[in-house]
Amino acid sequence: MLRVPVLSKRRFNNRKQGKLPPSIRANRQLELRVVKQLCQLFPISAIHYELVMADVDRTRGRKLARSGVGFSPVMVGQGQMLTWLSELAPVTTHKGWQRDGNGTSQLRKWLGLPKDKKNKACSTPATHAVDGVILAAFEFIQWREWHSDHTKHGDWRGDVQITPAPFTIIRRPPISRRQLHLCVPSKGGKRRKYGGTVTRHVETRHGASLRKGDQVIAEKAGKSYVGWCSGDTDQAISVSDANWKRLGQFTAKKVRLLQRSTGLIVAPSVGLSNLTASSGAV
Repeated sequence: MLRVPVLSKRRFNNRKQGKLPPSIRANRQLELRVVKQLCQLFPISAIHYELVMADVDRTRGRKLARSGVGFSPVMVGQGQMLTWLSELAPVTTHKGWQRDGNGTSQLRKWLGLPKDKKNKACSTPATHAVDGVILAAFEFIQWREWHSDHTKHGDWRGDVQITPAPFTIIRRPPISRRQLHLCVPSKGGKRRKYGGTVTRHVETRHGASLRKGDQVIAEKAGKSYVGWCSGDTDQAISVSDANWKRLGQFTAKKVRLLQRSTGLIVAPSVGLSNLTASSGAV
């Protein structure tokens, strides 16, 4: 008699925790660190979050679909992100288009704000910051509908004023993770250190050990350089700028700690956002 093996339900227990892939989790944690830093600077009372939805027509391979990009990595981890944000402040979710009229694209079109959907490589407010401005505006303005005699009416209620604001780029330091399997043992069976944030130097003024990602000020030939610790040797420390381009190697005794690493690198202000509303109550 032939016996058919029955798969145990325990085989899939490791998938019930809903863990995120490491790369997606790193992206979501970067966003969370930015929000936590803002909570320390400003009294955050509400958070508005946009749920990015997949275009079903494009996902199914429909060639005649006029809009949408199908599936995007931004959609992965939205539920986990909402769980983290709800621990900081009340969260209100929005979609790009909603039946009640309170979608991000609907408010953006009414305010007349520009958005560049094609070239995501451009570091401009119209590419990356316009959706954040719209989400913030939902705290002060909403679409309201009323019905009378088989007729539906609606109007935007509230007041919002959009003013120029500093626009900058925030990224995480590209530090390799601690690993040994790529290193070949040297004579004596010892492996050299590869990756990680720990350095072999101690800052003389505060007595604190320097780590990769710390903001420091270094001195060489009478000039001072402000940057981030990016590496070390036996006697020197590498300091890089916001683009992680090395400014130089400096003697460890001439490097002072300014701020511990927060996992964020804030580039100098690129400029003011030029988003101006062309309509609406502004």
